[in-house]
Amino acid sequence: MAAEILSVFEDWTTADEAAKTLDHLAPETVEEAVSALSGAGALLAEDTPSAAQDEDIARHWGAWAPEASFFHYATQGDYTDTGINTGDTDMVPDTAAMPALFTGYPDAQRLLLPRRRADLSDSYETVLYDRRTHRDFTDAPVSLTTLATLLSTVFGPVDFIDSGHGAVFRRTSPSGGSRQELDAYLGALNVDGLAPGWYHYNSLQHSLELLTEGLTSQEAAHLCADQDWAGNAAFLVVLAARLERMSVKYHTPRCYRVCLLNAGHLGQTFALTATALGLGPAQTGAFRDAALAQRCTLDNTGHTPLYVLAAGHPTPNRTKHRSQPPSTPSRTHRSTPEARQ
Repeated sequence: MAAEILSVFEDWTTADEAAKTLDHLAPETVEEAVSALSGAGALLAEDTPSAAQDEDIARHWGAWAPEASFFHYATQGDYTDTGINTGDTDMVPDTAAMPALFTGYPDAQRLLLPRRRADLSDSYETVLYDRRTHRDFTDAPVSLTTLATLLSTVFGPVDFIDSGHGAVFRRTSPSGGSRQELDAYLGALNVDGLAPGWYHYNSLQHSLELLTEGLTSQEAAHLCADQDWAGNAAFLVVLAARLERMSVKYHTPRCYRVCLLNAGHLGQTFALTATALGLGPAQTGAFRDAALAQRCTLDNTGHTPLYVLAAGHPTPNRTKHRSQPPSTPSRTHRSTPEARQ
């Protein structure tokens, strides 16, 4: 009944006019429903601040409505404390029930990666200003040592700390609450000594765990929403969120925003590290979620892909001219009548 009544208010109208349209309902029923729906915020009165704001939201968010606007505003101002830092012991998660710090596939075929590291000695300024997104790659394979250095630098643990509610670890990128809910899954296409297929990067063991064999350029491009460049990269890295690592501590839905931000942090560190290693990084948010999750053996519910990164050797014409940092502007001030005389 609520949906039926709301449908009459697609355009501005009064309760009396709505009751005439809904003539199979008593006018008192319509009036009572309008009052209840208005109180709940489902109906807005014309020429009110709420109506004006609603029109602004429709204008700015219309292309993405209702999904994106609902997510944004439903989590806006949602800072509800879980009680972990308030002394409320009923809200403190059971340490024994906490999800594992590291994802692992103990039955998978495992390849231990080289511990020696490729050169990362380029200066910060050089790497920062040379960083570009690449879409053109050569056929040269990426060495296993280079790949291992990239994976350990971006996704490996830097140190371990006691959070007061169990151990956590830190990476080279920031992570909300150091929950490290993002796992890295590798789609190998053109890496020396590594058969094409899908692997999980076990950051604790610094190893690759084989999940599914085989990966072609055509499939990689298809999984990335038919973007041809993705099939020409040497490898893809899928960032997949294991949501329980975050939600077991932070119960507020706003923390899903933090998962997305954490993916961005890792993506930037990936791009800078790949650049320092002489690779061309790329990234995309366009991919076939369900198909990609299946290839990575993810359930796509509690463990779901959020971001796809890629890298390979960039074509030479993209690296001929080194980017330069912007020069320091000379000091100026606004002209005054006295200065102009």
